[in-house]
Amino acid sequence: MKKVFLILFASMAILACNTQQKEGATGEKGAIFLTEFDTPYGTPPFDRITFEDYKPAFMAGMKQQTEEVNAIINNPEEPTFENTIEALDNSGAILTRVSRVFYGIRGANTNDSIRALAEELSPILSEHNDNIYLNEQLFARIKAIHDDTASMNLKTEQYRLLDEYYKSFVRSGIMLSEDDKSRLREINKELSGLTLRFGNNLLNETNSYKLVIDNEEDLAGLPEAVKATAASAAKAAGEEGKWVFGLQKPSWLPFLQYADNRDLREKLYKAMYMRGDNDNENDNKAVINDIVNLRIEKANLLGYDSHAHYTLDENMAKTPENVYKLLNELWDYALPQAKKEAAELQKLIDAEGGNFKLQSWDWWYYTEKLREKKYNLNEEETKPYFKMENVREGVFEVANRLWGLNFRKLDNVDVYHPEVEAYEVLDEDGSHLAVFYTDYFPRESKNAGAWMSSFRGQQVLNGENIRPLIFNVGNFTRPTDNTPSLLTLDEVETLFHEFGHALHGMMSNVNYAGVSGTSVSRDFVELPSQIMEHWAFHPEVIKLYAKHYETGEVIPDELIEKINTAANFNMGFNTTELVAAALLDMDYHTLTKKTDINVREFEKAAMSKIGLIEEIIPRYRSTYFSHIFSGGYSSGYYAYLWAEVLDADAFQAFVENGVFDKNTAKLFRDNILSKGNSDDPMTLYKKFRGAEPNPKFLLQNRGFID
Repeated sequence: MKKVFLILFASMAILACNTQQKEGATGEKGAIFLTEFDTPYGTPPFDRITFEDYKPAFMAGMKQQTEEVNAIINNPEEPTFENTIEALDNSGAILTRVSRVFYGIRGANTNDSIRALAEELSPILSEHNDNIYLNEQLFARIKAIHDDTASMNLKTEQYRLLDEYYKSFVRSGIMLSEDDKSRLREINKELSGLTLRFGNNLLNETNSYKLVIDNEEDLAGLPEAVKATAASAAKAAGEEGKWVFGLQKPSWLPFLQYADNRDLREKLYKAMYMRGDNDNENDNKAVINDIVNLRIEKANLLGYDSHAHYTLDENMAKTPENVYKLLNELWDYALPQAKKEAAELQKLIDAEGGNFKLQSWDWWYYTEKLREKKYNLNEEETKPYFKMENVREGVFEVANRLWGLNFRKLDNVDVYHPEVEAYEVLDEDGSHLAVFYTDYFPRESKNAGAWMSSFRGQQVLNGENIRPLIFNVGNFTRPTDNTPSLLTLDEVETLFHEFGHALHGMMSNVNYAGVSGTSVSRDFVELPSQIMEHWAFHPEVIKLYAKHYETGEVIPDELIEKINTAANFNMGFNTTELVAAALLDMDYHTLTKKTDINVREFEKAAMSKIGLIEEIIPRYRSTYFSHIFSGGYSSGYYAYLWAEVLDADAFQAFVENGVFDKNTAKLFRDNILSKGNSDDPMTLYKKFRGAEPNPKFLLQNRGFID
């Protein structure tokens, strides 16, 4: 739905802000957002947008949308799809425009001013959203249409949009008493502020820690490229001549993989997993307690047993029981495998005379050794073939071979940071499809992780097909003074994953903003992203882009075979930490009554209940689990696994017909990528595949069955 909060919180991106005193297009602050941008392709003119433009534009946007909603309510004509649903869907253009830019900036290149403004705006925007979705006169018009659809001859997409709006009003509390509505408004304001605070605390914690090493002996075991990156980080931090490691994954993970100094591995790893749990000004435990309890209260007010029941009612999974069933079935495969892997690692420690028990901070170090021993595969051997620019060209080539897309570098489009690049995406017939931005390197002003979002969504407006402006953000290995950005296997897969989300946004081809692009349920939205991962290391694909950054040599067959033979190595660990996090999410959000939560004890009990071994922690501990406490995936982290049932089955169609089969690709585009939320997700999937997905392919994909 085209709700304000979907723009604010489902988009996890944010952009660079120029805080110099510059004026908008007409000399008035905020005026630059009042009309469509007069730029190539309607892209945001970042060179002219100033910090001072945002708040006036937000206020003007809310004023405009309020007037538009009042016009719908006061229309003397009988409610129709066009004068009510379509009019509501098209309302708020200014607010949408400024929100997409501002909240894009807040994720990808924030600063103190942006963060403070986001906190200031949070309760104001919450109230504005509630003023719309708790408006009884507006709902009366929507309900009148919804109750009389039989006489309206609506198309599938129109009925879907109508039904989504109707459900959104009901789920927003329109049926509640006035007292309950008043309380719901307060809850919404509090939650919007708390989720912002959680993310701010996490960013502060991530940026505040630095492991500074001044003794080169402590770098023993680290590859030269890792040391060079750490030296560059030290120089940037004013510690020239030393080495700095931080809590961004491209920094801490290689240290955990290769550093011989076990004490330093422990120190860095504990700093990573204690983020938000240090009893300081950035502590997130009380924030989590408040968020969980407010979500319980809100769900109960709306007639649901728990937040999970409320959330899942709109997802493919439908009920917590269905989610737990999937997660527990996977757990039964994953945990025994993880225990076997732990035993193998312990044998390796013992063989080396380690005389200590395997701990969580040892896992990556000994896994790397074991992988080299079992498969003769070392990630330092693969990285020279995965120059970031080549991998990006690889996903472009896959899109070209499947759907005929072409990507043309743009030099006439403003970007929000010097490291951002922009491309025009041309469809197979040469027509303009989208603009695509990439922003791939970590910085202190950027949130951790990787994501896709948009500066403009797709819709048909006044007969014109408005094409989207899509961006991918990542935190991949930075280039050094001597080498370009060379990606790990995990980073390659992540780049393909996020590009799959981007394709979902780019290829959207519906009529209404409220059902366009990636506006689908959480457990369906990961299908387009996860299916792209299957192409990353496929032998027919990898040779197209994996070329040695120095020699240009195409990756040899022997190395491709090693990568694919080892694909399911350590899969017990990977699945166990993922399922553990998903179960932790569900345990928080299936609570049915408000209670005082001791976060440490709650997490410990949740992991003990499922028998998680002490050598592994959940992929995200509570205090830095931004997916569920600030990123829109509450009761939804399971979605990656639910969608894997779909993507593993969907890719099987390409296995059967050819990895670049045009007919299969067209079916996937016509029924999945272009359809947004214009029909029921399973209906769309069955139109593509001809049947519901077979879960055996997920188990095969993870190596749990043959």
